Amino acid sequence: MGLSKQQNAAGDATLLAAGTSHTRLRLARQLNPIFRGPNGLRVGWRLFIVLALAGIPLVALFAIAGVGGSQAKPITITPLLLGENDAILFLMLCIVTWIMAKIEHRRFSTYGLPARQALGKDFWVGSLCGFAAISGTLLTMFLLHGFRITGLALHGTAILSSLVEWSIAFLLVGLFEEYAFRGYVQYTLASGIGFWPAAFLISGLFGLAHFIINPNENVVGSVAVVMFGLLLCLFLRRTGNLWCAVGFHFAYDWGQTFLYGVPDSGIVPYHNLFNTVLSGPRWLTGGTVGPEASVLTPIALLVVALVFSRYYRENRYQITKPVSSSASSRVTSSLVVAKFSHPWSRFLSE
Repeated sequence: MGLSKQQNAAGDATLLAAGTSHTRLRLARQLNPIFRGPNGLRVGWRLFIVLALAGIPLVALFAIAGVGGSQAKPITITPLLLGENDAILFLMLCIVTWIMAKIEHRRFSTYGLPARQALGKDFWVGSLCGFAAISGTLLTMFLLHGFRITGLALHGTAILSSLVEWSIAFLLVGLFEEYAFRGYVQYTLASGIGFWPAAFLISGLFGLAHFIINPNENVVGSVAVVMFGLLLCLFLRRTGNLWCAVGFHFAYDWGQTFLYGVPDSGIVPYHNLFNTVLSGPRWLTGGTVGPEASVLTPIALLVVALVFSRYYRENRYQITKPVSSSASSRVTSSLVVAKFSHPWSRFLSE
């Protein structure tokens, strides 16, 4: 009699445990589609984690800068200031991306900056395109009497030192801005809505923000910013990495600021090689914003896109599944089978 009671109690306990396991399994199945999709953790959650990881340090940095600069003074953008700022931001971005790579079981290089291709062929092709774009724009402007060089602004060793400083600064600018807008964020959005919808969304938001934040910006300049973004996405799509886009960004900014000494998004050049003058209607010169807001810039970007597409026709950008996705699926399946192999579990599932 006592043995029978013990057996019944043990059976009830086993039944209760099986019921609890079944409830948990059913709840996990219901919640799983909310958090996970065919490519692992869903896009929205991944972007939320990135914003949380990157946003908190950025807010802290801006708060510190605000406290330190409580008395508003005009700031001169020097190579040191620009380079230090973007170096810090790029390092933070790399750390956040590395964390996400670990979470998603992907390689760090998956998000656009493979170290083995650093400053390689794609970078120099992009640099050539960027330098040709700004030079062609200003040459056309010169032929239309809107731009001219009046002489040298630097002499002697100052030319070499400024050249090196601006080169390093704009390399860091290219690395940070391209990785911020076309690195992890582009990759993640593309895995959810497709490459070009993601490219248009990111480029459009950047152009809108540029128009709102920059008081000197006009509609042409904002359209040019969107076209810059789409062109750089084309580079990413056709080469499979960001080095071509980084090279274009680097050379275009370097040509504007250091070599030709024209405003860059309204930022007045500092320690530039040539003294230059922009004169004529704003639609031609871009006014105080610089060539970016000239109608010639979208035309130059379109020409670059057409020439580049002629030589780079294959799409090499890949959205890969997480390395451990198939393995984790097999493990999950085996666990489910193991749970339902218990007789009480089979009974409860009927």
